[in-house]
Amino acid sequence: MKIIIAGAGEVGFHLAKLLSYESQDITLIDVSRENLIYADAHLDIRTLRGDATSISVLKDAQVKDVDLLIGVTSSETTNITVCVLAKQLGAKRTIARIANTEFLDGKDEIGFTQFGIDELISPEALAAREIELLLNQSAFNDSYEFEDGALTMVGLTLSESAAFLGKSVKETAKIFPGIHFMPIALRRKDTVETTIPRGTTTFKEGDQVYFVTTRGGVSDLYKLTGKKRQNMKNVMILGGSKIGRKASMDLCKKKMNVKLIESDKDTAFDLADELPKALIIHGDGRNVELLEEESIQDMDAFIAVTGNSETNIMTCLVAKSKNVKRTIALVENMDYFQLSHSIGIDTLINKKLLAASNIFRYIRKGEVVAMTRLSNMDAELLEFIVKPTSKVSNKKIIDLDFPRSAIIGGVIRDGIGVIALGNFRILPGDRIVICCLPHAIHKVEKLFL
Repeated sequence: MKIIIAGAGEVGFHLAKLLSYESQDITLIDVSRENLIYADAHLDIRTLRGDATSISVLKDAQVKDVDLLIGVTSSETTNITVCVLAKQLGAKRTIARIANTEFLDGKDEIGFTQFGIDELISPEALAAREIELLLNQSAFNDSYEFEDGALTMVGLTLSESAAFLGKSVKETAKIFPGIHFMPIALRRKDTVETTIPRGTTTFKEGDQVYFVTTRGGVSDLYKLTGKKRQNMKNVMILGGSKIGRKASMDLCKKKMNVKLIESDKDTAFDLADELPKALIIHGDGRNVELLEEESIQDMDAFIAVTGNSETNIMTCLVAKSKNVKRTIALVENMDYFQLSHSIGIDTLINKKLLAASNIFRYIRKGEVVAMTRLSNMDAELLEFIVKPTSKVSNKKIIDLDFPRSAIIGGVIRDGIGVIALGNFRILPGDRIVICCLPHAIHKVEKLFL
C-alpha cells in the first residue's frame, strides 16, 4: 500500500515507524529538515522536505498513485487542506488529524467527505474517550467496546481472590458454564512474552489477562476475578490541556464532581468560563501541599494529563500513596508505556498509540472496522466484517485454518454479541473480534478478503 504522511512530528513519526514495520511504501513530508533527518536515519521510508499544502510537493510524492494520505501536522488547517488537495489530485483515501472536537461532533452535518476528507482523527478526543471508558470499568486497567458494548474487551491483573486461580481455561468453562467470556491474551508476571490462551492454559496469580465478554458479562467478570466495581464520583484532573478540557467536559456530563488543576493563570480563567460545572484551581499540581488542601485523599480517581510525562507519573504516584482508587497518567515516552504495572500506576495512556490504532484499520486488508492494541502486550485486537467471499464465510470455527497465535474473542450478529465456540457457524455480515500476535496478522487478514 502506498501511503503519504504529512507531518513528521511525534504522531507522524510514530505512525511512520509502525507502518514501516508493516513493509508499507511510505513517504513522509515535512518542512523541518531536522525532523526528516531523524526519520531518515531511523526508518526505512522515503522523506520529502516541503510544504505538504504545495501542489508541486504532493505531485513529487506521487499523490495520484497513493492509497492513503494522512495529515498529522500540528496545524489542523494544514491537515484539512492537504487532504482536500490530495483527493483532488487522485489519492484514494484521506485522513486528517484535527484538534477542534466540534468537527467530530458535526462531521455528518458538514459532510467532510464532500470536500475530500474520508476520516477525522483527534488524538485528544480519543484520549478523553479512553479516560471515560476506564472510569466506567473502574476495576480494570484497560477496556475497549465494540459496537456500543455488544462485546467488551477488559484487561486486569489476577489477584489471589480470583475464583479460577490455578485452573485451566477448559476447567474454568466447565465450573462456570453460564459465564460468557473468552480469555484472548495473557502475560505472566515478571515476563515480557504475550501468549494466546488455549484450553490447557492455567491462570496464575499476577497474570495480566485480557478477556472479551458480552453485554452482561462485565459484572460476571467482576465476581469471578474478585474485583469490585468502584463508584467513581470525585475526580481530580491535573492539566488543562485539550485532553484535560475534553475529559472534564465529558465527566461533568456524567454528573461526576470534577476538580481541574491548571498552572497557567490565564488558561485557568478560560477553563472556569468554559467548564462552569467543574471546579477550576489555579496552582502547581506538583505541590503535594496543594493536592492535600484540595482533598486528594477523598478522590476516587486522579488523572494527570499535563504535557510532561514525568510530572504525570510522579503526581499519580503521590495520588496512589494517598489511597486514590484509580490513577491514569498521559505519557509520551513509549518506554514508560511498557512499564505501567511495574511503576504502580493503574493505567498509562498514549495519544500517539491511540491515534495510530485508529488509523491502522485503514491499512489492514479485509473489512477491518475497529482495532486496538493491548496495553503492555505485543498483540492486537481487530474487528472484521465477514464478506460473502471471505474464506471464513458459512464455515464452523472448528473447521477454519486458523493460526494458533490468534483467537476469535467473539462475534457480533445483528447487534448482539456472542462468545463463539468451535461449532459456531460464521455467516456473511457477522462482525468477528480477533486477537492476534503480530506475526499472525497477515494470515488472519487473508481469511477475511
